[in-house]
Amino acid sequence: MPQLTATPASALADEPVHVRATGLPPMQLVTIRATLKDERGNLFRSKAFYRANEAGELDLKQDPSLGGDYVGVHPMGLFWSLKPERPFGRLLKKDVMNSPFSVTLDLHNSVHLLESALVQPGASQVVQRWFRRPGTQRVQIREGRLRGALFLPQGEGPFPGIIDLFGGLGGLVEFRASLLAARGFAVLALAYFAYDDLPEQLLEVDLEYFEEAANLLLAHPKIQGPGIGVMSVSKGAEIGLAMACFLKQVVATVCINGTNAIFDFPLKYRDLVMLPIHSFMERTDTDVLGAVRLSHFRGDPRDKANQQSVLPIEKAQGQILFIIGENDQSTNSREYAKQALEQLKSHGKSNGRMLVYPGAGHLIEPPYAPLCYASRNNARSLILLWGGDPVGHAAAQEHAWGEIQKFFRQHLTQTRSQL
Repeated sequence: MPQLTATPASALADEPVHVRATGLPPMQLVTIRATLKDERGNLFRSKAFYRANEAGELDLKQDPSLGGDYVGVHPMGLFWSLKPERPFGRLLKKDVMNSPFSVTLDLHNSVHLLESALVQPGASQVVQRWFRRPGTQRVQIREGRLRGALFLPQGEGPFPGIIDLFGGLGGLVEFRASLLAARGFAVLALAYFAYDDLPEQLLEVDLEYFEEAANLLLAHPKIQGPGIGVMSVSKGAEIGLAMACFLKQVVATVCINGTNAIFDFPLKYRDLVMLPIHSFMERTDTDVLGAVRLSHFRGDPRDKANQQSVLPIEKAQGQILFIIGENDQSTNSREYAKQALEQLKSHGKSNGRMLVYPGAGHLIEPPYAPLCYASRNNARSLILLWGGDPVGHAAAQEHAWGEIQKFFRQHLTQTRSQL
């Protein structure tokens, strides 16, 4: 009888799973399918075709997929190649505390191109992908105007503190914060629009709101001072870079595919108002799927007329890590990071560095998350193109996640030991 095993059957979502099959006829061609249903009932599926060895065994750590959703040796390919059944869906974990994502792996003893309820698998295995460790504490934040969720690892601490910012999606996004808490960081997932009683739409960025969040984090008895980190992506990375420039509390900032200047909405901080660089909607274009590419529609920060909108990165006291997807179709992120680093260098500073990932798109997430190539944007009622090819994007997510943790450990704990 064929058997399918996945070890561990229950693990954190950023941990690899070892998938094997035994008891197959020698040299048998098989199909392995993965199916995941999200909290709204949307289905995500992937498949790959393999050939068993002479002993009738298969090991995804060493055996190549011959076809399907990826080709070659990719031990976690069934997970990162999951695709939405409904086009342009994005896989997002909402409830990180009470339930995992369950991925069902099915083994079929021939090549199955089409999905069919009539064809029963020869073996199945369910894998649970959790977004928090047992003992993690989630504290709802409603203090003054601040809205968010603070994730605290088990134990007394103190822990390095991080503020986690997402972009134009709005709302409160918690899955990255809870996974970082599983790695020993105290992380505040911070909402800044389209959540609770916050403004439904983002019309301006008030940096004092983010300063209040930094102070709240540093005042917590389980947070290790004297400074905090910022983890940020997309519009959040523009805000993250502004925090690095203006807030002394911020000593380590990760900017994933962001900008080096103020776009879309004004940024205000005390008496300072930075107006946004003009964007040109006529420069957007549409790909073959009907998704809108935004990477060329923004004005150029290098233009003389736009200098007042460029962030003064030379004022940043802490360390900055730019993480760039070379295939980012939403933001000209590599060029912006390059300009920011040149600006630092021209002021004799070297507290920034850039990691560039070939094949990676805009939405670089924790490891093994499926590539979201394009998705519906509620605010703009458009399908937005994010870019990325599945193999390159998956490799980028795995490598970047390790680098991000290394960066925060080095600069949040080192700062404390120096003082």
